[in-house]
Amino acid sequence: MSAAVSLARAGGVVLARATATAVVVSAAVFAAVSALPSDAADTRTGGRASAETLAQLRETLGLDAPLWQRWGRWTTTILNGDWGRSLVTDRPVVDLVAPRLQATAVLTAVAVTLAVPLALALALAVGTTRPRSARRWAAFATAGAAVPQTVVVAVLVVVLSGLLGWLPPLSLLPPGGSPADRPDLLVLPALALALPAAAWAGGLLGGAVADAWSAPHVRDAVARGVTGWRLRTRHVLPFVLSPAIRAVAVVTAGTATSAAVVETMLGYQGLGELLVTAVAGRDTPVVAAVGLIGALVVVAGTALADMAAAAVEVRRDHR
Repeated sequence: MSAAVSLARAGGVVLARATATAVVVSAAVFAAVSALPSDAADTRTGGRASAETLAQLRETLGLDAPLWQRWGRWTTTILNGDWGRSLVTDRPVVDLVAPRLQATAVLTAVAVTLAVPLALALALAVGTTRPRSARRWAAFATAGAAVPQTVVVAVLVVVLSGLLGWLPPLSLLPPGGSPADRPDLLVLPALALALPAAAWAGGLLGGAVADAWSAPHVRDAVARGVTGWRLRTRHVLPFVLSPAIRAVAVVTAGTATSAAVVETMLGYQGLGELLVTAVAGRDTPVVAAVGLIGALVVVAGTALADMAAAAVEVRRDHR
């Protein structure tokens, strides 16, 4: 009974956190887009319409209402299962978001698949090598995580596309196509997202690996003749599984929500590229929908990681 109560409590906390995050993010998005110097009416008319025409269009689009009223109207439609319509194209927001969400989900999955083993290898290098080498690997991880995303993209394009000619310089999907049709178009954006994420996670986990490496049970294993990868995989990695789960969750959520720069620079038609386009067009419903999805991904990913890490810790403590 106590376990069921604890689980219900945890679920209630997650739900409350998701609700609060959704409210704050959507309100902030509406406020930020409204603070920009123009609106969707200017975008639709190209800034060449008369004041009277603009006023009529704003009334039609509901842009003449106060900010709180527009936000409340949008919130009501979301609660009713309707994502609204684009202020620029008049298409249903869900029709714009759904294919982009799928594309970003595929890109995120590939990037995380690349980042996780790289991060674990880097963490082991930071935490299990000699002090001099460990400091070098730690400095490498810090430098890699600090490189701006634009620089990573530019270097990858120059090397892999320009010098070596292995990959196309842009990741433009064919009309109606999906990433599964052209897996080569995923390589550049996935690497651009995975490398900084792996550097960050590897540096973060390096300290946890170093603590596990200096633990008494590891010294006992060394005394019994256990060395190399067997020592690392059987006596070190299981004791960093909990922080590793949390790091992977942060990397996954961060990759999904920070792909805008990479997608825009490489022409990859995902949620990030849609967000940039919607902001430029002052398309508030689209911007709010993408922001809400990103916020819920972060909240859900963090909650699942916390629960999984807690389960690992409980199981380890009861061994």
